[in-house]
Amino acid sequence: MLRGLRPEAFGAEARGKRLARIQASPHFADGVFRNPSGPTRTTPDPSSRRELAKGLLDREARALRAPARPIPLHPTTLADLAAPPAGGLRVTWLGHSTVLTEIDGHRVLFDPVWGQRCSPVTFAGPRRLHPVPAPLAALGPVDVVVISHDHYDHLDMPTIKALAGTDTLFAVPLGVGAHLERWGVSSTRLRELDWHESTGVGSLTLTANPARHFCGRGLRNTQHTLWASWTVAGERHRVYHSGDTGYFEGFRDIGAEFGPFDVTMIQLGAYSEHWPDIHMTPEEGLRAHLDLQGGTPGGALLPIHWGTFNLALHPWAEPAEWLHDVAGAAGQPVAFPRPGEPFAPGGELPADPWWRAVSAPLVRHWSRPAEPAAEVSPAAGQEPAGER
Repeated sequence: MLRGLRPEAFGAEARGKRLARIQASPHFADGVFRNPSGPTRTTPDPSSRRELAKGLLDREARALRAPARPIPLHPTTLADLAAPPAGGLRVTWLGHSTVLTEIDGHRVLFDPVWGQRCSPVTFAGPRRLHPVPAPLAALGPVDVVVISHDHYDHLDMPTIKALAGTDTLFAVPLGVGAHLERWGVSSTRLRELDWHESTGVGSLTLTANPARHFCGRGLRNTQHTLWASWTVAGERHRVYHSGDTGYFEGFRDIGAEFGPFDVTMIQLGAYSEHWPDIHMTPEEGLRAHLDLQGGTPGGALLPIHWGTFNLALHPWAEPAEWLHDVAGAAGQPVAFPRPGEPFAPGGELPADPWWRAVSAPLVRHWSRPAEPAAEVSPAAGQEPAGER
């Protein structure tokens, strides 16, 4: 009876054979999944909670956590996706960690979130800062949906319910399949993996890899679902999606086994000194990309987990501006698409710092390299970011 009272958005807890498989995992100990780099702090230290509350309530800082003007969306997303990618690989960032990747004749959709809020309820919780660039149904057939973990900004119940009525497969970490089954996804369409396990979808090989994070959707976090980063290898191309993660040395191992990658989709938003173990700063995100590429610049880096939801204390545009600086200094190519803008990782990358035209001025707290002479100027009347 108590299970029947559990809100639908909380999903379902693993039971039976699924729970037995979780308990047999080498990454599960003392009743919880463990991170690859030892104990991980997932909540603010009690001594810093007053400082955190002050930051949340500060009016000036709060204003910086949202764009000053509407975020520009790419206007022709659906038309651009109508033809197959000429080089066999095309990537479309749809906001936050949602990315459509067309790779070697297959379509892979990572962490699809079309909901208006990343929350178990519709009337509260972080709300979108920009509309979804294209309707979910208009994207067309998707071969496989890949979920990194079960937090609300990565696993969205309304979106999964919409996809449950299609023929797509779902690749998820251990335990997450229980949520999807409750929302109408058949067990025959689930590929539920532990770290280092792989599954085939057509000519693609998808592998769940370690990440440094945590899980949970309900009031009682049982840590009975796993979190993962993912590699997808096709006949010609390879891509990496980090999910949510703190920096750890395991990126080098993933790169050595599966890289180098044509593109890495790297989380570098919602970071904070109050939870340094579970999200990366832009500088750490760049370091992770370089580790994945064998230690030297290469491939394309697509920043994800920024720009769509306000989930931390840092200014809205800071992740992009910070990465723009440190990647430029390192000589690493970065794609900065507007939401909905497809690009080919092997071609000319979208590089316009478009966020500057819609952001309040930023104060740089990181070292700033010299600006190139051909730097794109902000829109007329817009103070350059970082000049305050």
